[in-house]
Amino acid sequence: MNILVINCGSSSVKYQLINPKQDNPLAQGLIELGAQTDHATAIGQLLEQTQDETIDAVGHRVVHGGDSFRDAVIIDSEVIAQIQQWVPLAPLHNPPALAGIQAAQTAMPDLPHVAVFDTAFHSTLPRRSSHYAIDTELAEKHRIRRYGFHGTSHQFVAQEAARHLNRPINELRLITLHLGNGASACAIEMGSSTETSMGMTPLEGLVMGSRSGDIGAGIIFKLLRDEVAGVDELDDLLNRQSGLKGLSGLSGDLREIETEAAAGHDKARLSIAVFAHRVKKYIGAYAATMGGLDAVILTGGIGENSASMRQRILQRLEFLGLQVDEDNNQDARVNHTDKVTVISTPNSRVPALVIKTNEELMIARQTAHLIAQQSRLQVDLHIPIAVSARHLHLDKETFAALFGDKAEPTHHADLSQPGQFACKEKVTLVGPRNRIEGVRLLGPLRNKNQIEVSRTDEYLLGVDAPVRDSGRVKGSAPITLEGPVGSVRLNEGLICARRHIHMHPDDAERFGVEDKDEVEVAITGGPRDLVFCDVLVRVSHGYRLEMHIDTDEANAAELDRSSQGSLVYTDIEGRTASLRNLKTS
Repeated sequence: MNILVINCGSSSVKYQLINPKQDNPLAQGLIELGAQTDHATAIGQLLEQTQDETIDAVGHRVVHGGDSFRDAVIIDSEVIAQIQQWVPLAPLHNPPALAGIQAAQTAMPDLPHVAVFDTAFHSTLPRRSSHYAIDTELAEKHRIRRYGFHGTSHQFVAQEAARHLNRPINELRLITLHLGNGASACAIEMGSSTETSMGMTPLEGLVMGSRSGDIGAGIIFKLLRDEVAGVDELDDLLNRQSGLKGLSGLSGDLREIETEAAAGHDKARLSIAVFAHRVKKYIGAYAATMGGLDAVILTGGIGENSASMRQRILQRLEFLGLQVDEDNNQDARVNHTDKVTVISTPNSRVPALVIKTNEELMIARQTAHLIAQQSRLQVDLHIPIAVSARHLHLDKETFAALFGDKAEPTHHADLSQPGQFACKEKVTLVGPRNRIEGVRLLGPLRNKNQIEVSRTDEYLLGVDAPVRDSGRVKGSAPITLEGPVGSVRLNEGLICARRHIHMHPDDAERFGVEDKDEVEVAITGGPRDLVFCDVLVRVSHGYRLEMHIDTDEANAAELDRSSQGSLVYTDIEGRTASLRNLKTS
């Protein structure tokens, strides 16, 4: 499948024709806009330049999808209207994208057109990182929250890092640094974006070519009172006259700044120091929020090409387990064929990788998979949804400490999954704030301890339990267990279980999904319509078809046996699929 990827700006139209299974584009180009060339004319020119190639679908880059879009979508009139709603937050980016979409749909009316959003990858941000500390009603009224950008780049290099490390992405804690004229950092925890430096707009976060990045709100008031004539002038100052350009007094081009710094230019040296310091600060913060780190990835024009800036950013990170190999760093070269270079020492516990980003290929992949899945639409497939109350799984040693050396789990009732059963044994969870008694053990015993609670339980206990896939307890929250014989203090094991669907391989084939795909489940027709996002698909011959959610999630949707829903899936490779009917029970 050949995908025409279009990136429309206010001054140019960039395009690439890509087979998603190949690294190099079949065709590419840039068409400047001007008095004689509008978006419609540019689309006509690029079609002339690609007339010898087959085009199967068109993927459009859209910068701001806000909270309306979590994934790539087929473009229709409703999607266009929703993109239009986010123009006030992206006045320089969304209008050109809409103009390009309209021109491309007019020129290629028989092809499917897909919108891929810079913000979509960050739709998984938890509330603690997506919310600003202002009045919540005011924030909702004006849609003020942190959306994040550069999502396709962060997602692409994270996937390439996982491949290089030969580890599943949902086991990794990564920090990705997209460093260029626009710059952002992202904390990717178990495959999902959980923190990112850009916020409601691309102005927040790291120092950039001409953008200030983080700046105190009081400075805004000071400038408005004493310096600038109004909001438009302030916007120009912070977006176009600040960052490396403002600090150095030269330009936003790091290459020029590094040359002048080497010649003794003090402001050039200052701008380099501030840029590196800000990035280093984010690395430390993100490692702390994730509770650890498995790799740091640098990409973008600066990240891929400036060895001296990479050295400044990564030096003195030995306490995280990362040490730069100076020779490897100086020699690092990446391209679309040789995408990954390691610049850390062989004994570094946390590797540093330079990876060539490819946002166009990421857009092409998402577009191709979405189109492919449209042809696999299936209907009238019912999935039961089971509500899981708080419970725990124990290993043999912990069970013995709580119930006695000679004790064995006592069968109470069979569960829906084959071989699983509820036990008569119960324990008390003891947190810093409160206790929860009567938490039931599920059998059989496992090789590691895992205690699953809801968010309500978490607040009651006074703990911060991460959302995790079952079995992923490393670095999770501590908890004390009390049994009839003794108590055990666990340093990790307490989680909020990620919602998931158990499927037998036959069911997975019917639904057109695979193990570790991610799905969205929309509950409709009941008292409350609700979409459950980031639902993990788990496929095994030992599973029976069933979706598991916790009590908080069930209460939020007011589920009952007659509730109806639909399922839309995306996997960790960015694939998206169509609607399938879903039934709860």
